[in-house]
Amino acid sequence: MQQHTLRAALFGASLLAACGGGGGTASVATLPPVVVVPTPPVVAVGPAWTSYGGDAQHRSQAGVATQALNRILWQAPVDLAPVYSNGGALLTHYGSPVITAQNTVILPVKTGATAGFRFEGRSGSSGAVLWSAASDYVMPAHRWIPSYNVTLTAANRVYAAGAGGKVYYRDNADSATATTQTSAFFGDAVYSANQASLDTQVFINTPITADGSGNIYFGFTAASANSAGLASGIARIGADGKGSWASASTLTLGAATKVAMNSAPAVSADGKMLYVVVNNDQAQGYILGLDSTTLALGSRTRLIDPSRGTPAGVSDDSTASPVVGPDGDVYIGVLETAFGEHNGRGWLLHFDRTLNQEKLPGSFGWDDTPSVVPATMVPSYKGSATYLLMTKYNNYARGLGDGQNKLAVLDPNAAQGDPYSSVQVMKEVLTVLGPTPDPGYYGGVTEWCINVAAVDPFTKSILANSEDGYLYRWDLTSNTLSQRIKLTSGLGESYTPTLVGPDGVVYAINNAILFAVGK
Repeated sequence: MQQHTLRAALFGASLLAACGGGGGTASVATLPPVVVVPTPPVVAVGPAWTSYGGDAQHRSQAGVATQALNRILWQAPVDLAPVYSNGGALLTHYGSPVITAQNTVILPVKTGATAGFRFEGRSGSSGAVLWSAASDYVMPAHRWIPSYNVTLTAANRVYAAGAGGKVYYRDNADSATATTQTSAFFGDAVYSANQASLDTQVFINTPITADGSGNIYFGFTAASANSAGLASGIARIGADGKGSWASASTLTLGAATKVAMNSAPAVSADGKMLYVVVNNDQAQGYILGLDSTTLALGSRTRLIDPSRGTPAGVSDDSTASPVVGPDGDVYIGVLETAFGEHNGRGWLLHFDRTLNQEKLPGSFGWDDTPSVVPATMVPSYKGSATYLLMTKYNNYARGLGDGQNKLAVLDPNAAQGDPYSSVQVMKEVLTVLGPTPDPGYYGGVTEWCINVAAVDPFTKSILANSEDGYLYRWDLTSNTLSQRIKLTSGLGESYTPTLVGPDGVVYAINNAILFAVGK
């Protein structure tokens, strides 16, 4: 949000607002005998959308062709008490819904202004509530309201964050009669014996990521001298129910204090490596490569501003999360060292799978998780890369950039000069400018309002949300915004995800509401 000023505690300067993050068994009901059995509704069966960014690598690729953006099929609130700033901005990061293969859409919902959460399953075809579960989740200390997320395992178990570092889970996420249970990574008995104190001492502060084997990972913060003897770091709960954790301070020899807020851990395609971003009170940080089973440190790389060669900004107001490319390369967005020096765009840093080789950076990254675009989606592309990256490409106005806010498809291996620095950056393959003039900035356009965007290889298009209140389809064949649908009248808000259901319905969040859009 170009016109809204945010105070960045990490820099002591103005930040532009981001558009502006033991198993149970389901009970089975016995049907009474009937004379006539009505034909059951058709249930869509297709690929699930299991986490923020769609999967454990956060590549955000649809597994089916998306429906045309003809109409709003249904809508539901993800926040029952939105908190607007004095300028009317909505500085709340909303967690990504997940969608089962049987088309149950599971929403994380904020129920109060400062406290209160639940997660609920809704029919993807109608939006009707199938089940709802309350959570006692407590937010960690924050400026912008952090994201409350859910995740889905390959076995169709849904997890959601709770208070005190515990998680809630339900087996058979499609079932209205499944029981909701809890698990604490440091031991259920320890949590039960100290629940009152731990609920005020330990806080889950990232989305939960599930790997292909059903193990889950998340960041947490812990007060000193807490009842469980924890230090802020990364937690794992195995598919077998066994929990473990590793301290961010220990993993970085005291250089970092916690996992970065809202930054979802990512897992390599073979499931062996876990990538985690950690930071400290000065918003400087590292990306870590950990053994996904033991959480032992494999590699540790400091996140550096490629222009200055000094520590980059790793902001707790960001939702940038690691992305693992098809070749194993790892990408993560950061802020520039001196805010505003790169027009507040930050950088998209690029590493090999070991994190030991730094590669060509991208020219935007601060609150963005790039999406993976198969090169075959772009008929005009003549380069050698097998995949490209789609990223938000805002160029914020208000004394920094020119307000020419774009989306971009980038070649991660080909270089061009950066218009805003002396750095060589990823080459622009395609860009598209936002279509709506910004009423507060002459010559500028409204921002693209996404932290991760859905990629549709079947129609060669990308689905992206804008601060003008519209959901757009970016056709990569014609390089045009070929479809749009109005969701709201538009407002400045924190960045939000777009995602795709197994029936091709497109989902976007705008002004605290989830919209299901299709034909």
